Amino acid sequence: MMSQRLERSGIRLDQSELLCTKGCGFYGNATCGGLCSKCWREDNQRDRQKQIQEDWALAAKLQKEEEEAYASRHLKTQPAVAPSAKSEERKSKEKSSKVHTVTKFFSSSTKTPPKKDHVPVESSPSSSGSHHVAADADRSTREFIDFLKLLKPGREIFKQCRAFTESMVYKRELGADELSECVQDFYQGLSDRLQTQFKGSPDRVENIMDEVEKYMMTRLYEGVFCPETTDDEKKDLAIQKRIRALHWVTIEMLCVPVDEEIPEVSDSVVKAITDVIEVDSKRVPKDKLACITRCSKHIFNAIKATKREAASADDFLPTLIYIVLKANPPRLQSNIQYVTRFSNPSRLMTGEDGYYFTNLCCAVAFIEKLDGQSLNMTAQEFERYMSGQASSAQQPQASGESSSATLHQVQKRMDMLTGLGERQERVMSEARQLESDLIDWTDGVEQKVHDVLERFPLETPPPSAATESPAASSAIDSDNVESDLLPAPLQPQVFAG
Repeated sequence: MMSQRLERSGIRLDQSELLCTKGCGFYGNATCGGLCSKCWREDNQRDRQKQIQEDWALAAKLQKEEEEAYASRHLKTQPAVAPSAKSEERKSKEKSSKVHTVTKFFSSSTKTPPKKDHVPVESSPSSSGSHHVAADADRSTREFIDFLKLLKPGREIFKQCRAFTESMVYKRELGADELSECVQDFYQGLSDRLQTQFKGSPDRVENIMDEVEKYMMTRLYEGVFCPETTDDEKKDLAIQKRIRALHWVTIEMLCVPVDEEIPEVSDSVVKAITDVIEVDSKRVPKDKLACITRCSKHIFNAIKATKREAASADDFLPTLIYIVLKANPPRLQSNIQYVTRFSNPSRLMTGEDGYYFTNLCCAVAFIEKLDGQSLNMTAQEFERYMSGQASSAQQPQASGESSSATLHQVQKRMDMLTGLGERQERVMSEARQLESDLIDWTDGVEQKVHDVLERFPLETPPPSAATESPAASSAIDSDNVESDLLPAPLQPQVFAG
């Protein structure tokens, strides 16, 4: 489906390889065998119709053989007299019962009436996060109703969507492809009605379908994400184990044009990893695609900041592979399958969301098939890395140019370590000098204080007897016996002149 050639300038991927293999012009999908969702559905419906016809032919053949065996067995056991009316009635009932059983076996399970004692998952979820799930469902319902209040056919749209989500609860026994077929048929039918009956413009219809998808998939998420009828969980564990085993793959091996030593680039790489991990926390396919789109834009920013020019598509794919290897996103295959099965098909077939999602599928397919040739090394070297016998720091280079680049990187890091060592020694020397200066300053201050005290000692006269007693000081005037001989105090006089 996609080339896995590693050249000096990076992993090359012809943009035509992203398109549907049937040449319809839409983006293909690795999970659909390289077909777009439209062509895949058409082929799937054709195969299912063929299988149904074969099943009916087999049912008719088995029914005929059973009737012949039944007739021959009763002819041997019954007497030559004519059968009574009661035996004929019993025979007719047994025959009709057998025919009904065969017909029921080969009929579609979607016609099975709902069980009255079956409670929808959204009304009584059994998971540990039941309150959170119920809150999300209620919030999405309120938002959906508020959105539809502004539309003339809003009431009819809500009735159809609610009826469909409630009917999906009773189809849990169906396979993932059948569930996807039901949802996609509803999308297509509602979209056609909005365009024909309600005369909606394409943009308006697309906006309504986005809200329909948000409402429906929020309520159906617990039942249709990674269903038990699929091997999605097994694929999740396999790709997670595969990515862990490829922890030794470096930027140089993938020829990724990104320099993480640049702060701006490192920040973009961290944001891209965060976004691709955040995909698993979303419930609506549109929100998951939005995370993938944001991750891709951060990748383009990192490449642009490194090369100081606009990034190309040839630079994007190897960088996306590197981001996926570093992030190891949780439930990666389940999220890809979920988006493929239940997203609005037009979003995957065109636009930037479809383009970036197709590239993510290609990146996952590349990681699953990654071998020594993809990384420009021999099969023996690749096995040594996978087994842990070799590390990326000891990677042999294929040419003088790549070896020189690696030596340059090693020398650059050695120079950086040397510079850090010199700076540490300088800081330690200055710290020791500062400590010595503080000790000398303290000793000098103490010596100066001691000299001043020696030159100017503090002498405090002993207290006199008169000042020792408060009573004595207060009786000074009372002991003065000559106070009567003092002249009279001066009196104010009027100046005559």
